[in-house]
Amino acid sequence: MRESNRIVAELIGYLSGFVKPGISTLELDKIAREFILKKKAKPAFLGYKGYPAAICASVNEEVVHGIPSERRLNEGDIVSIDVGVLYRDFYGDTAWTFPVGRISPLAKKLLKVTEESLYLGIGRALVGGRLSDISNAIQAQAEDNGFSVVRDFVGHGIGREMHEDPQIPNFGPPLRGVELTEGMALAIEPMVNIGGYETELKDDCWTAVTKDGSLSAHFEHTIAVTPEGPVILSKI
Repeated sequence: MRESNRIVAELIGYLSGFVKPGISTLELDKIAREFILKKKAKPAFLGYKGYPAAICASVNEEVVHGIPSERRLNEGDIVSIDVGVLYRDFYGDTAWTFPVGRISPLAKKLLKVTEESLYLGIGRALVGGRLSDISNAIQAQAEDNGFSVVRDFVGHGIGREMHEDPQIPNFGPPLRGVELTEGMALAIEPMVNIGGYETELKDDCWTAVTKDGSLSAHFEHTIAVTPEGPVILSKI
């Protein structure tokens, strides 16, 4: 798990250098595929339930699962890149939302608050705690700053499969759900909208967008629950 997640962490760092006005999301996908193969890993998303790419690239009002295309990024956009790999029978998974050039103050706040909510959620991944402690920390940070948390998509357990139990909502009261135990591996991934939390699918049946057209951000880390506290695996 450390090795597979180190690969996705390095890839997100590598891709960050290419996120600039004028590049297409399809070009970002090509760069990611080449990087993953050089690491002797497999793109986990490619072919997953028919998904056609190695990364998800979700722009502006796209929440998750945006399919890379010839669409070129423009100054002021934000783009969420989600990537997973399979390496030696274990999965790594991470996501990050990047500014494209100079972005608006509100978009900057959205990215900052969503990233903060991720780390606050991770901080509650403690042995003996409850799964919804993570959820509640994420929701509180987002809503305290005037944003909303997506309900339709959640985090998940991860290991020999990309998506394992338990599911991890990014909202809800604390002290509920399964007890967190040593050795759990969790992909925690808040998705936060400037407007309402409702989403809908585009015609491609993959790309989820905010129903009101507002901007959305997505940050994700894979972590391990240990007696010494949560360990972020998808971090260099």
